[in-house]
Amino acid sequence: MNKLFDQYQLKGLNLKNRLVMAPMTRSRATENGVPGELTPKYYSQRASMGLLISEGVFPSPEGQGYINTPGISTKEQVDGWKKVIDAVHDANGRIFLQLMHVGRISHPDNLPTHYQAVAHSAIAPGEDIFTATGMQEVPEPRELTEIEIMETINAFRKAALNAIEAGADGVEIHGANGYLIHQFLGENSNARSDEFGGAIKKRARFAIEVAKAVVDEIGADKTGFRISPMNLLCGVNEGQQGEELYRYLVGELNKLNLAYLHIMHVDREHLLKDIRGIWENTLIVNRPSRPVDQISLDIDNGLADLSSVGVLALANPDLVEKLKKNMPLNDPNPQTFYINKGEEGYTDYPTMNEIMK
Repeated sequence: MNKLFDQYQLKGLNLKNRLVMAPMTRSRATENGVPGELTPKYYSQRASMGLLISEGVFPSPEGQGYINTPGISTKEQVDGWKKVIDAVHDANGRIFLQLMHVGRISHPDNLPTHYQAVAHSAIAPGEDIFTATGMQEVPEPRELTEIEIMETINAFRKAALNAIEAGADGVEIHGANGYLIHQFLGENSNARSDEFGGAIKKRARFAIEVAKAVVDEIGADKTGFRISPMNLLCGVNEGQQGEELYRYLVGELNKLNLAYLHIMHVDREHLLKDIRGIWENTLIVNRPSRPVDQISLDIDNGLADLSSVGVLALANPDLVEKLKKNMPLNDPNPQTFYINKGEEGYTDYPTMNEIMK
């Protein structure tokens, strides 16, 4: 794993190593979308990693889908994130906020506003979602008008600016995992017949327009983008032209000279190699559930520049030190991933030094 611990220059931002904390929903925010009191501690504990990418942060109230997730659209939310970011910087860490609009993956019972979800098309995903009263079926969303699509793009723009004003080193646009941007990409989820649906270029337009708006607002050096080709999460299927769609999308995003592309890779090694060939800047690769001894494999093989991990970082605040010294890792507690029990399962995972006392 020698290369994993090398310093790395990300568009002028010095990273201590090539290990990235992947974004993970934790549901610890207040009802108003403000990061919780323990959130600064949670992220700063993990600041030894080269780069932290925050949990998904909704860019507008319509973009929230899950209970107690944070936003970045109000002054109170911005002030809350400033405390988190200041704590990370005080620990000599780097952090990008992930901008996540869930689109149809929502339920009125989860939101203070009780909004009906808005999305690309009025098509329900056929999935269930956790609510305060238990699992419920995700209802059919309301289709966005073209004017509302432009308003949503501007919400991403304003959210990016808010993130930078809160002190973030940059933002990651969430174009993956079955949420709004990914929903536009899906062949089965996008039934539009206007300039945002149908042919590959039209289905990719929303993703590209969001990226352009964010770059225009905060600069390409502070903008990352996440994709998850062919992972079928939340009912999105890119169809038989899926690989062609991603080659086109990555090529267009490459023209914007973004800080990085972050790929959640689950299948199709040839597509990953194609993307590596198209993408000229930093590539972060995340392989869910990969063995610990393979974390640096993509870096060693030249497929990736940085490697991101999720649950390993969640359960091991000192993951970098443990990997360097080949020490045993903490086991994660899935029962506390999304339920706020205070410190439990959030900021109480022991470090190596605490275990050895």
